[in-house]
Amino acid sequence: MSPSSKSIKSKNFTKKTLSNGLRVIAVPQKDSLAATVLVLVEAGSKYETKDINGLSHFLEHMCFKGTKKRPRAIDITRELDSIGAEYNAFTSQEWTGYYAKSQSHELDTVIDVISDMYINPTFEAAEIEKEKGVIIEEINMYEDTPQRRVQEIFMHLLYGDQPAGWDIGGRKEVIRAMTRDHFIKYRSKHYLADSTAVIVAGAFDEKTIFKKIEHAFKNIAVGKKDGKVKVHESQKEPAVSVKFKETDQSHLIVGFRAFDTYDKRRAALELLSTVLGGGMSSRLFQKVREELGAAYYVKAGADLFTDHGFFSIAAGVEHSKLEIVIKAILHECKNMSELLITEKELEEAKDQLAGRMVLGLETSDELAMYYGGQEVIKEALKSPEDYLKEIKKVTREDIQKVAKFIFQNNKLNLALIGPAKDGEKIKPLLNI
Repeated sequence: MSPSSKSIKSKNFTKKTLSNGLRVIAVPQKDSLAATVLVLVEAGSKYETKDINGLSHFLEHMCFKGTKKRPRAIDITRELDSIGAEYNAFTSQEWTGYYAKSQSHELDTVIDVISDMYINPTFEAAEIEKEKGVIIEEINMYEDTPQRRVQEIFMHLLYGDQPAGWDIGGRKEVIRAMTRDHFIKYRSKHYLADSTAVIVAGAFDEKTIFKKIEHAFKNIAVGKKDGKVKVHESQKEPAVSVKFKETDQSHLIVGFRAFDTYDKRRAALELLSTVLGGGMSSRLFQKVREELGAAYYVKAGADLFTDHGFFSIAAGVEHSKLEIVIKAILHECKNMSELLITEKELEEAKDQLAGRMVLGLETSDELAMYYGGQEVIKEALKSPEDYLKEIKKVTREDIQKVAKFIFQNNKLNLALIGPAKDGEKIKPLLNI
């Protein structure tokens, strides 16, 4: 390794920051037969301006369309398919990820392909024009998927006309207007060594892995990273957004503004989510599905980002029972802030989180994402054991305090897709 690289070693992982700023994390997995290479970069929709909204996601697609070494998309996919690899990419508000998972003895091929895609995309103008149709059809697909589309309506309701409120996929007219220059310029501002983390998880040679990654990424660009605009939040009373659509279900999200991902109350919020809507035994599932028979799915969860966050409850509801379900959801939220959960509920929620984490981290790709998700937002890396220690410390009183903080009228929002035409008729129901 370069003499100026920095290293952190624990029993679970080893992290090295190379002299160019690239962060590399190796997470060995005993007895695994597979390995995953994951590259995460601080580039997402919150780093965009309105005239290029959707570019982060579009760029992710284009990295699969050809490189200097593999000029056609088929050259990339055929090589990965030929070794039985699983591979994909994803874009969020705050990062973009590229990964491939293979048998451990094929790891060198995976490293070569993923690093090539990340560092050497050609962005051929003809391929950009063709891919515009693909992106637009993806947008259309989500428009025809109410359970997904309602999430975008909810985000716009919370954050309005700022990056946090824009669709990650962008708008069709913006996509159609994008040129090769947009990709080159955006990439030069964000796809840089010190804003990139490479995570290798699974079975690999720990003595050579860092040298292999350093060699594969030796040509990564170095420069000053562009930042993102801080999220602005303002709300004084409950808000509602309704999109009329002839659907067989009314898809709704009831949500509350919360706090960012660095907040010490995060563990308590996760347990609150579990008690309320974390499984088939949760309060909301039992109330809305089992008792009222009003929904097929109902779930709760928290989405926390670097400078904002929210807690939300999603459900697909029979139209005639929309009002009773909204009331039931808010009633259960109110109970969480007014009454302590039982000791049994607390212990069951802790055991549920622990069990799901252990099962989830059995695979190398999930293990890579666990550490990579922390690293890309420059959070101190916590092992699964550290996380579970935080969960175990949470008390019933901690959960009630978080509920009191979040479940307030001036943080309450509801987004809805269905045959309802007037949000003003729904707004009186929003009272907690």
